[in-house]
Amino acid sequence: MAPRSLLRIALGVTALLLPAAVLGGAAAATPGDDTPLMWRVPVTGNQAAQLVSAGFDVAESGGDGSVFVVGNQTTATVLRQLGYQPTVHDTIYKDLPSAAEQRSLAGDTFYGGYHTVPAQEAHLRQVASAHPDLATTYDVGDSWLKTKSKGGHDIQAICLTKKQSGDCELTTNSKKPKFVLIAQIHAREIATGELAWRWIDYLANGYGSDSQVKSILDSTEVWVVPIANPDGVDIVASGGNSPKMQRKNADNSRGGCTGTDVGIDLNRNSTFHWGGDSNSPCDETYQGQVKGSEPEVKGLESFFRAIYPVQRGTGDNDPAPDTARGTMITLHSYGNDIIVPWGWTEDPSPNDKALRALGQKMAAGNGYVVDTNGGTVGYMTTGTTDDFTYGVLGVASYTIEVGPSSGGCGGFFPQFSCLDSKFWPEMKGAFTAAAVAAGAPYRQ
Repeated sequence: MAPRSLLRIALGVTALLLPAAVLGGAAAATPGDDTPLMWRVPVTGNQAAQLVSAGFDVAESGGDGSVFVVGNQTTATVLRQLGYQPTVHDTIYKDLPSAAEQRSLAGDTFYGGYHTVPAQEAHLRQVASAHPDLATTYDVGDSWLKTKSKGGHDIQAICLTKKQSGDCELTTNSKKPKFVLIAQIHAREIATGELAWRWIDYLANGYGSDSQVKSILDSTEVWVVPIANPDGVDIVASGGNSPKMQRKNADNSRGGCTGTDVGIDLNRNSTFHWGGDSNSPCDETYQGQVKGSEPEVKGLESFFRAIYPVQRGTGDNDPAPDTARGTMITLHSYGNDIIVPWGWTEDPSPNDKALRALGQKMAAGNGYVVDTNGGTVGYMTTGTTDDFTYGVLGVASYTIEVGPSSGGCGGFFPQFSCLDSKFWPEMKGAFTAAAVAAGAPYRQ
């Protein structure tokens, strides 16, 4: 895939502003039962920024002078009224298994086999019980609803290694280096949690029979947070065979938003270089009123600080030393991309060359594009997880955007069969490369 030019999607657009009368409900003008589609919208100049500023759900750059916008027929009508020419790029919902196949699925699944949050939580308990010599589970934080005594969940993690004294503890002084994989911080990116599930099983079940797994777990702590946004995933799963398009968490304390517009984007709320994304509560990239406001983000950042030492200076141009340890991947969808820091600026990070080198190893088995935001998703992002773990702690950190933009395996809601036929074969090598490199990620 050719690199995509950076679309400067900044919320403070001052030129060529769209008419306020039209903007009043652009993003919200979608009937609740109207089927969403992915629209390809040709853009020039600042038009991509204008669409985001107006509250449209802009998924990514199309790489050909266009962006993809999520919405229904009403959304397309509003776009045409504004002078755009949207065309249908793909469906959001894909073909489901037959009725007979669906009847055979476990009751804790949805949309053809995707696991609910309770199923993911039970899976961690089962793995830890079956493999006490390898697995340890942790509660690393709370979801927003739990902090409000409205149900909710713990943010759960599992550590996998062949346990020796001091292994899999919340300490920065461990003997073994650490690789962390987190998934579904954006709730609707449902393939990512399933990939985390498969990675856990591959390691836990393969120690006695797979030499690569044995080598990893003998030398490395592998931590996995399969559901970083459980309240949001509950909302998604509540749609059943038509999953709801919830991206953010369930924080409904601001803006009077309704439906899937509620919440704060947890991948715009981290404390490192926060503040350049949306200030509009109902926007998909709403960053919150202050940095680190959300309990899910507080939990994740506290977790990262508990297991990784600070390994780089505080200046943006201070590199992590070659001796720094630790790798981190935050899984997203979609785009077939492996994204290296920074997200908050177009400037390369001080470890850009080394980060790209390891990224290329992760891409060896899947052909993903390795680049910064400018050459991949096409827009800058502030307050992100990977900028935090790299920028604050010096951990070699990556965002991976899993899957293509269209087809049965494309978009936010790919067919469940794509996990085993496509995504896991493509990602197994990437995760393995990150785990193997955890002891010396800047010397690959």
